[in-house]
Amino acid sequence: MFKYLRMLVVASMFLTSAANGNAQDMLQIKGSDTLINLVQRLSEEYMKKNPEKYIAVTGGGSGTGIAALINGKCDIANASRLMKAKEISQANGRGINPKRVVIAMDGLSVITNARNSVDKLTVDEIGKIFRGEITNWKEVGGNNMPITLYGRQSNSGTFVFFRDAVLKGDYSQRMKRMNGNAQIVEAVKQDTSGIGYVGVGYVKDAEGINVVRAALKKGMEYASPLNPYDVKSGKYPIVRPLNQYINGTPKGEVRNFIAFELSQEGQKIVKEEGFYPIPDEYREFNEKSMR
Repeated sequence: MFKYLRMLVVASMFLTSAANGNAQDMLQIKGSDTLINLVQRLSEEYMKKNPEKYIAVTGGGSGTGIAALINGKCDIANASRLMKAKEISQANGRGINPKRVVIAMDGLSVITNARNSVDKLTVDEIGKIFRGEITNWKEVGGNNMPITLYGRQSNSGTFVFFRDAVLKGDYSQRMKRMNGNAQIVEAVKQDTSGIGYVGVGYVKDAEGINVVRAALKKGMEYASPLNPYDVKSGKYPIVRPLNQYINGTPKGEVRNFIAFELSQEGQKIVKEEGFYPIPDEYREFNEKSMR
């Protein structure tokens, strides 16, 4: 509900800006569902500090945002995965020079229903579950009931990242493909046999679910995506950067907004939204991208 209220607030701010004749000056940000709540919040705070500016933030998935950047339909593309080589080639062919900025870190979270006794899994077990090789919870120490899979659609960066980093193969045809993180959380809350994967920002205050502790392999310590130390140290094995793509060296309001996101104030908002601030290695990476 809060997500939709926030979107209404942003829409209201747009209408006010448009009525004042400033809509043509707005920044357009499109893409990742994982990033939409965070970037909307960052946009709201930025616009409070700069009331003459307007930023429109919409979702649709990482693929949608990247396509919009390639086609010149947005200023910033939110992406929870890296651009593919063919996407970069398409962009270059249209005179677009994609540059990547990392604005947050995500402990991608596997969730089960709160009534499910299974609350820890290895990465191998998670992969087998989503590939459809493990189909009953009793195979991983749970009750005798079939596993119901919930995941994202193929335009989602999270769909791609989870497939490539965890499954290392194809998803089961039985997986129910949902439109966004919030829908997966709600589905798993209602389904005792359900399992899904979402950005960590969507689980920090969620009720009715278990956030699964994961280990890279049997014999290793299980770790939680909700523990900052586990994520930062690499003990939690499913960590990824959350990215924004821009066309060339950022200038003007694009540069100002990205600088705000990367500032101490912006990174504090990242933490408040349930994600993790960027480490030093990505700060150095971003400095090069902003040149």
